Amino acid sequence: MHDWTPWISLGGGALIGLAASLLFWSTGRIAGISGIVAGLLLGARGDRAWRAAFLTGLLTAGFVCAAFSPGSIMPSPRSLPVVALAGALVGIGTRLGNGCTSGHGVCGVARLSPRSIAATLTFTATGMLTVACWRWCIAK
Repeated sequence: MHDWTPWISLGGGALIGLAASLLFWSTGRIAGISGIVAGLLLGARGDRAWRAAFLTGLLTAGFVCAAFSPGSIMPSPRSLPVVALAGALVGIGTRLGNGCTSGHGVCGVARLSPRSIAATLTFTATGMLTVACWRWCIAK
């Protein structure tokens, strides 16, 4: 188990920012995971290669991290079906809202986009409210 320090968090944030910047610089595309996956599944054939490469890199990084630092990867306290359902609902919700949590949260906020800042604050507040309501319901 690692002690997560501000320096480790800074490094992780910098890597995410670097990856998003490289994708934007090289392709002009914004690294929003919901949009990338939707485009891979529903997009035009000529547009799928970079999306598949991005997702492959994302998954590969997880496997590399697990191989070199097994303690940094922990099992979810929830079952795989619950996690998969939650992920699907988040993805569907963000697509229906014409946004993407990672695209707004990483790329949009970095560009100081008012729309992205508002969306990120909304995602965060809604998530906090949902957790508070869930915990309140369980406590009853």
